Amino acid sequence: MKNYKKNKQVVENLLIEDFAAEGKCIGRHNGAVVFIEGNAAPGDVVDVEILNFKKKKFYEAKVIQTHSYSDKRAEAFCDYFGTCGGCKWQHIKYEEQLQFKWQQVSDHLHRIAKVALPPIEPILPSDKTTFYRNKLEFTFSNLRWFTLNEINSGSELERNALGFHIPKRFDRILDIEKCYLQPDPSNEIRNQLRSFALQKGFRFYDQKNNVGFVRNVILRTANTGDVMVIVQFAEPNQSDIEATMAFLAETFPQISSLQYIVNTKGNDSYYDQDVVLYAGKPYIEERMEDLVFRVGPKSFYQTNSDQAYELYKVAREFAQLTGQEHIYDLYTGTGTIANFVAKQAKAVVGVEYVPEAIEDAKINSEINGIHNTKFYAGDMKNVLNEAFIAENGHPDVVITDPPRAGMDEPVVRTLLRMEPTKIVYVSCNSATQARDLAWLDEKYAVKRVRPVDMFPHTHHVENVVVLEKK
Repeated sequence: MKNYKKNKQVVENLLIEDFAAEGKCIGRHNGAVVFIEGNAAPGDVVDVEILNFKKKKFYEAKVIQTHSYSDKRAEAFCDYFGTCGGCKWQHIKYEEQLQFKWQQVSDHLHRIAKVALPPIEPILPSDKTTFYRNKLEFTFSNLRWFTLNEINSGSELERNALGFHIPKRFDRILDIEKCYLQPDPSNEIRNQLRSFALQKGFRFYDQKNNVGFVRNVILRTANTGDVMVIVQFAEPNQSDIEATMAFLAETFPQISSLQYIVNTKGNDSYYDQDVVLYAGKPYIEERMEDLVFRVGPKSFYQTNSDQAYELYKVAREFAQLTGQEHIYDLYTGTGTIANFVAKQAKAVVGVEYVPEAIEDAKINSEINGIHNTKFYAGDMKNVLNEAFIAENGHPDVVITDPPRAGMDEPVVRTLLRMEPTKIVYVSCNSATQARDLAWLDEKYAVKRVRPVDMFPHTHHVENVVVLEKK
């Protein structure tokens, strides 16, 4: 390690060996592990600046110079790559991304679960690697983040922005002209709304002082062609709100659900706020096979619609339903999986701790003419008691799709007491899934494993496991 200018320490000619957790890369220097963020790929040879060297066994670092580039690299397609916090793996070939995600699942299941495993099946890739998201949120800010190219341009720069938060900076927003995550008309709506707000002289929100007028915009697109736009305002200035909504309605007649929120809180979360319908329907609709799912402004729906269908098909295949099974769908959300498998089951019971989601689940059953589902709101470990099972029937199959934290140990213990014949475990975090598999190993054996890529150009991966009672 060499000193580099004042107060900097540099490791020269470091070989990037592999990917690490959270999308970082990894190298080794003098017996210590070096974690590298940013524009690095396995096979690169780089100089890195050490950012944190207080711990002897590992360092955190960033690349300051690249001597040779890996053959795993691809050309980044977005102008904001390296500055924006999203799509951090644009510079990695997609097939290499898939291989790492598969390896990540394998490592977690072998290293953490330490249970007998079948061969892990090939990862299911996403047909779309750009414009695959159906929901994005953009923030108005008077504290725009300027890139080096913008600073060096010598041009007079607009200080207001509508875009994404800079990583690790809650108060700085990167202004976005074109985002490759969401299909049309997402970019046009955002750009026209920004221009309108600037033309009208509206105050863009100040995240530091919690003042301003225009605050946030949520864009949802559906595979049916429906478009939902929700604008958050931080002040109840009704005349300017009406002007903004009228502009959107007139400029974009394809918006099928136009809504707004007046949010005067200190944060952008809106699940406790009233949503006002300005024009159109209060929901948009997604289709999956012959099913229709209504998605409201506060509804959860998988953000990659096409790949959600593939994910649910894997879960349904793993369940091997005959039409005679009682199914419990845990963490059912708005009942997408429950309704998706209902026609192949005798009865489906969905449980979810968010009451509003359960109401959406019931509506989704109703509009699809599904009559063999029931939905309950409550804490899983409290709901799934003997009285509940007596009322709803003993489950033959349990499908569980918990949040990133996985299932609490009390929920796992409840499953072990219920003893369903089969458990299909859908996970967005294979590390916590592996922990839960270790607990379930007391009575269950893993029979199939298949990762599914829902989020190209990120390190995130879904994984589906089926367990059978020993």
